[in-house]
Amino acid sequence: MTRSKTQAVLDDVLSPLTLKRVGIDTYRENVAYLHRDCDLYRAEGFQALSKVEVRANGQRILASLNVVDDPAIVDCQQLGLSEDAFAALNVKEGQPVSVSQAEPPASIPALHRKINGERLTREDFRAIVQDIAELRYSKIELTAFVVACDLGEMDREEIYYLSDAMCRVGRRLDWHEHPVVDKHCIGGIPGNRTSMLVVPIVAAHGLLCPKTSSRAITSPAGTADTMEVLANVDLPFDELEKIVRTHRGCLAWGGTSQLSPADDVLISVERPLSIDSPGQMVASILSKKVAAGSTHLLLDIPVGPHAKVRSMPEARRLRKLFEFVAARMGLPLDVVITDGSQPIGAGIGPVLEARDVMRVLSNHPEAPMDLRQKALRLAGRMLEFDPDVRGGDGFGIARDILDSGRALERMQAIIAAQGARPFDPDSPPLAPHAFEVVAPEDGVVIAIDNLKLARIARLAGAPKATGAGVDLAVRIGDEVRAGQRLYTVYAAFRNELALAHRSSERDSGFTLGHRDQLTRLNVEM
Repeated sequence: MTRSKTQAVLDDVLSPLTLKRVGIDTYRENVAYLHRDCDLYRAEGFQALSKVEVRANGQRILASLNVVDDPAIVDCQQLGLSEDAFAALNVKEGQPVSVSQAEPPASIPALHRKINGERLTREDFRAIVQDIAELRYSKIELTAFVVACDLGEMDREEIYYLSDAMCRVGRRLDWHEHPVVDKHCIGGIPGNRTSMLVVPIVAAHGLLCPKTSSRAITSPAGTADTMEVLANVDLPFDELEKIVRTHRGCLAWGGTSQLSPADDVLISVERPLSIDSPGQMVASILSKKVAAGSTHLLLDIPVGPHAKVRSMPEARRLRKLFEFVAARMGLPLDVVITDGSQPIGAGIGPVLEARDVMRVLSNHPEAPMDLRQKALRLAGRMLEFDPDVRGGDGFGIARDILDSGRALERMQAIIAAQGARPFDPDSPPLAPHAFEVVAPEDGVVIAIDNLKLARIARLAGAPKATGAGVDLAVRIGDEVRAGQRLYTVYAAFRNELALAHRSSERDSGFTLGHRDQLTRLNVEM
């Protein structure tokens, strides 16, 4: 008997299941729940963690099966779906639903070859990425692919094949305009909110800059988290398109745009494993930018002892890899290597970073100069994508746009269009509990640990508590006295304050010494 006929017989003799929404966040994975005593579970011979196909009201999704014994989760007449799966199926709770064994992904043989260290073809990567985007891979299979690509050190042709495959799956935008500019930082530097300054500067100049950004996963704030302090960032694409057409830019969350959806799935296993290999980083960034319709990209690679990239030779190798793949994908790319030895700006956490951004835009006397200068340099390089701007003139144009107030006006227009939220940079809504970290002795600040300060800010509750975080008082090269404030930590709850306090007591993240111990990075801006 064929598979379809077998399923038809089962549908006739077994009682139909009803759909139940199970309030569990499974983060980028569709999960279905069946009771162990369910007739269908026994008849189909399901196994826990196997892939199943769920169908209801003409809709269909693939999900990983979890088997439960607690009828409070699902009873024998119900099929439960996690939050991700329920949203993907898009059918009302209580509707009839059917479930069957899913066919194994066709790309599994290619996955096995990669696990064995073989070089894959363009067609292999396209098949794997298609199956990943369609959620045909289990978390175990996804992990195997990520680790195999990491340990196997994909050559640059394979990285191009992966990047190309990822940008071809999902939505691909065409703004019918040239140039369409964007910027991206590979991350790892707290407070580095230059995008929120660059976008209004280049948009005020007239360049199209549709900026979709991510939320924080392991950092105290992403660009979308910080922008959300000022405006709504979760907007449907049609509305965002109108905003971009009207104001020449936006600052929105990219989670609903379906740009390179396989990347979002891969990130769900890369981040818990702390895997961020050069090949996967290149494929992730470039596939998203090409799919978003960017015609020109500025890439920021910060270098520092506590950054993702620790040395200049490593940064130059990464730049060459980005340039090779971008050229193969037809994307003009300008790579800048910047100083990542310490946080950018004074604030770490959504509200504190939004305060710094708005102070820079409004030319406030307390605006952090390092954030202003880096944003101007990046904006200047982006303005030089305009064929009417001569090389070397971009910085001066960017500075004039910022100093004149045009960048602030454009940012206010974008904020209003996205749905403004009340915010006063002189009285930001900081979390209510705080403590200060002070210098234990006299000395000069010779090092700041980005990773340590980011961890303290997260322990304090950032980014979930938007007013939580770390507010820096001094920077590398500053001379301090014993008892002088190094930074203030803000937390929404006392238990989070205590966690952050204990962490800062073990290691403040600051190293004091003598001025002759200072080292300067020879960065290429």
